[in-house]
Amino acid sequence: MAFKLNVNGKVMEADVDPDTPLLWTLRDSLGILGPKFGCGVAQCGACTVHIDGKPVRSCVRPVSSVGAGKITTIEAMADDPIGRRVQAAWMELDVAQCGYCQPGQIMAATALLAEKPKPTDADIDAAMTNICRCATYTRIRAAIKKASGQKMEA
Repeated sequence: MAFKLNVNGKVMEADVDPDTPLLWTLRDSLGILGPKFGCGVAQCGACTVHIDGKPVRSCVRPVSSVGAGKITTIEAMADDPIGRRVQAAWMELDVAQCGYCQPGQIMAATALLAEKPKPTDADIDAAMTNICRCATYTRIRAAIKKASGQKMEA
Protein backbone atom coordinates (compact mmCIF):
# COMPACT_ATOMS: atom_id res chain seq x y z
CA MET A 1 0.00 0.00 0.00
CA ALA A 2 1.33 3.45 -0.85
CA PHE A 3 1.65 5.99 1.96
CA LYS A 4 2.39 9.67 1.44
CA LEU A 5 4.40 10.91 4.39
CA ASN A 6 5.53 14.41 5.27
CA VAL A 7 9.12 13.79 6.35
CA ASN A 8 11.37 16.71 7.21
CA GLY A 9 9.14 19.06 5.22
CA LYS A 10 9.05 16.92 2.07
CA VAL A 11 6.25 14.69 0.87
CA MET A 12 7.65 11.22 0.31
CA GLU A 13 5.93 8.03 -0.79
CA ALA A 14 6.52 4.56 0.59
CA ASP A 15 4.90 1.40 -0.68
CA VAL A 16 4.77 -0.74 2.48
CA ASP A 17 2.37 -2.86 4.49
CA PRO A 18 0.20 -0.70 6.80
CA ASP A 19 1.61 -2.48 9.86
CA THR A 20 5.21 -1.74 8.93
CA PRO A 21 6.86 0.18 11.75
CA LEU A 22 7.60 3.79 10.89
CA LEU A 23 11.28 3.14 11.67
CA TRP A 24 11.63 0.56 8.90
CA THR A 25 9.61 2.70 6.49
CA LEU A 26 11.99 5.60 7.11
CA ARG A 27 15.16 3.52 6.93
CA ASP A 28 14.41 0.85 4.35
CA SER A 29 11.93 2.57 2.04
CA LEU A 30 12.94 6.23 2.28
CA GLY A 31 16.67 5.98 3.03
CA ILE A 32 16.48 8.12 6.17
CA LEU A 33 19.09 6.50 8.39
CA GLY A 34 19.27 8.82 11.43
CA PRO A 35 16.70 6.96 13.53
CA LYS A 36 18.30 3.74 14.74
CA PHE A 37 16.99 0.31 15.70
CA GLY A 38 17.85 -0.48 19.28
CA CYS A 39 15.35 -2.70 21.02
CA GLY A 40 12.22 -2.93 18.89
CA VAL A 41 9.92 -2.57 21.92
CA ALA A 42 9.95 1.23 22.47
CA GLN A 43 12.22 1.05 25.51
CA CYS A 44 15.62 2.38 24.42
CA GLY A 45 14.66 5.45 22.35
CA ALA A 46 17.28 5.09 19.61
CA CYS A 47 14.42 5.27 17.09
CA THR A 48 12.90 8.51 18.44
CA VAL A 49 11.44 10.88 15.85
CA HIS A 50 8.92 13.69 16.17
CA ILE A 51 5.39 13.53 14.84
CA ASP A 52 3.83 16.97 14.94
CA GLY A 53 6.56 18.03 17.39
CA LYS A 54 6.02 15.20 19.87
CA PRO A 55 8.67 12.52 20.41
CA VAL A 56 7.57 9.02 19.43
CA ARG A 57 9.32 5.66 19.32
CA SER A 58 9.17 4.81 15.64
CA CYS A 59 10.06 1.13 16.10
CA VAL A 60 6.55 0.33 17.35
CA ARG A 61 4.54 3.01 15.53
CA PRO A 62 2.78 1.55 12.46
CA VAL A 63 3.22 3.71 9.39
CA SER A 64 -0.56 3.63 8.90
CA SER A 65 -1.04 5.54 12.19
CA VAL A 66 0.92 8.60 11.04
CA GLY A 67 -1.74 9.95 8.67
CA ALA A 68 -1.08 13.59 7.81
CA GLY A 69 1.30 14.02 10.75
CA LYS A 70 4.55 15.86 10.14
CA ILE A 71 7.49 13.56 10.78
CA THR A 72 10.79 15.14 11.78
CA THR A 73 14.00 13.14 12.09
CA ILE A 74 17.49 14.02 13.27
CA GLU A 75 18.35 14.94 9.68
CA ALA A 76 16.19 18.09 10.04
CA MET A 77 17.29 19.22 13.50
CA ALA A 78 19.76 21.74 12.08
CA ASP A 79 16.78 23.54 10.54
CA ASP A 80 15.11 23.97 13.94
CA PRO A 81 16.42 26.74 16.24
CA ILE A 82 16.08 24.56 19.34
CA GLY A 83 17.57 21.58 17.51
CA ARG A 84 20.57 23.69 16.48
CA ARG A 85 21.15 24.76 20.09
CA VAL A 86 20.88 21.17 21.31
CA GLN A 87 23.28 19.88 18.66
CA ALA A 88 25.76 22.67 19.41
CA ALA A 89 25.64 21.89 23.15
CA TRP A 90 26.08 18.17 22.41
CA MET A 91 29.21 18.87 20.39
CA GLU A 92 30.65 21.46 22.78
CA LEU A 93 30.27 19.13 25.77
CA ASP A 94 31.37 15.97 23.92
CA VAL A 95 28.19 14.16 24.93
CA ALA A 96 28.49 11.26 22.52
CA GLN A 97 30.82 8.36 22.99
CA CYS A 98 29.75 5.66 20.56
CA GLY A 99 27.00 7.95 19.26
CA TYR A 100 24.49 5.22 18.41
CA CYS A 101 21.71 6.49 20.68
CA GLN A 102 22.46 10.17 20.22
CA PRO A 103 20.02 10.95 17.38
CA GLY A 104 17.21 9.70 19.62
CA GLN A 105 18.62 11.57 22.62
CA ILE A 106 18.79 14.81 20.64
CA MET A 107 15.23 14.31 19.37
CA ALA A 108 13.96 13.77 22.94
CA ALA A 109 15.92 16.77 24.28
CA THR A 110 14.67 19.04 21.50
CA ALA A 111 11.05 18.05 22.20
CA LEU A 112 11.61 18.69 25.91
CA LEU A 113 13.00 22.18 25.31
CA ALA A 114 10.17 23.01 22.91
CA GLU A 115 7.70 22.17 25.67
CA LYS A 116 9.72 23.46 28.65
CA PRO A 117 12.34 26.02 27.62
CA LYS A 118 13.97 26.03 31.11
CA PRO A 119 13.57 22.46 32.37
CA THR A 120 14.38 21.46 35.91
CA ASP A 121 16.40 18.35 36.67
CA ALA A 122 13.09 16.59 37.41
CA ASP A 123 11.73 17.67 34.00
CA ILE A 124 14.85 16.29 32.33
CA ASP A 125 14.60 13.01 34.24
CA ALA A 126 10.94 12.62 33.25
CA ALA A 127 11.49 13.42 29.56
CA MET A 128 14.83 11.74 28.90
CA THR A 129 13.89 8.09 29.10
CA ASN A 130 16.18 7.08 26.24
CA ILE A 131 18.89 4.60 27.16
CA CYS A 132 22.58 5.37 26.62
CA ARG A 133 24.78 2.28 26.92
CA CYS A 134 27.85 4.52 27.28
CA ALA A 135 26.15 6.18 30.29
CA THR A 136 26.72 9.78 29.24
CA TYR A 137 23.69 10.88 31.27
CA THR A 138 25.50 13.63 33.19
CA ARG A 139 26.76 15.12 29.91
CA ILE A 140 23.27 14.80 28.39
CA ARG A 141 21.80 16.73 31.34
CA ALA A 142 24.55 19.37 31.09
CA ALA A 143 23.97 19.77 27.34
CA ILE A 144 20.22 20.21 27.85
CA LYS A 145 20.89 22.85 30.51
CA LYS A 146 23.38 24.60 28.20
CA ALA A 147 20.96 24.52 25.25
CA SER A 148 18.28 26.03 27.49
CA GLY A 149 20.59 28.88 28.52
CA GLN A 150 20.67 27.77 32.15
CA LYS A 151 23.80 27.63 34.23
CA MET A 152 25.25 24.19 34.58
CA GLU A 153 26.04 22.94 38.05
CA ALA A 154 29.67 22.08 38.69
